[in-house]
Amino acid sequence: MIAFWTLFLRDLKLAYRQGSTIPMTLAFFVIAVTLFPLGVGPELNILARIAPGVLWVAALLACLLTLDRLYQADYEDGTLEQLMQGPLPIEFMVLAKISAHWITSVVPLILITPIVAISLNLPTDGIWVMVLSLMIGSPVLSLIGSIGGALTVAMRRGGVLLSLLVLPLYIPVLIFGVAAVEASIGMLPVKSHLMLLGGLSLGALVVSPIASGAALRLAVE
Repeated sequence: MIAFWTLFLRDLKLAYRQGSTIPMTLAFFVIAVTLFPLGVGPELNILARIAPGVLWVAALLACLLTLDRLYQADYEDGTLEQLMQGPLPIEFMVLAKISAHWITSVVPLILITPIVAISLNLPTDGIWVMVLSLMIGSPVLSLIGSIGGALTVAMRRGGVLLSLLVLPLYIPVLIFGVAAVEASIGMLPVKSHLMLLGGLSLGALVVSPIASGAALRLAVE
């Protein structure tokens, strides 16, 4: 466990020292959300109706911006190969890096969501369910994205291919995330949608480290 936490803290420190990850994802998220009122017009009812989908899609795309760097830098300087030969099993190494990615790339989006949701006239109940659905469902974005990042780590300019690989797999979490917020706005039960999001996160938590580890072994060999 010491090796796990050491790697986790190392990735957190690298992300904060580089300084571009959090501002870049936050800026993209805010700009993407802000463009929709300019495109569809200032009608508040329309903005409130599309707000759940807009926020989820913007968060999903903002997360994609950083996925190609999940393993790329360590692969290029040889650190990834050394980590794979270390005492920490590859699956736990993957999990440590995914955890650091989620905290540095996705959690800031969740924290700023209530503010940008107000600009879309999302009702208060919908805002809190939006935040809760992102907390429960957004780990899927990093976990599934890790598989795409591992498959494309050895490719130059693999970002486009990574997006093509993972975007279809994001559809279920997008559907249930939006459905939870829309249910709260319609005064309907949201528990079933949130439980489905939790199930997707748990399923991805089991599958992703194994699949990512296998892809990294192929890339390094």
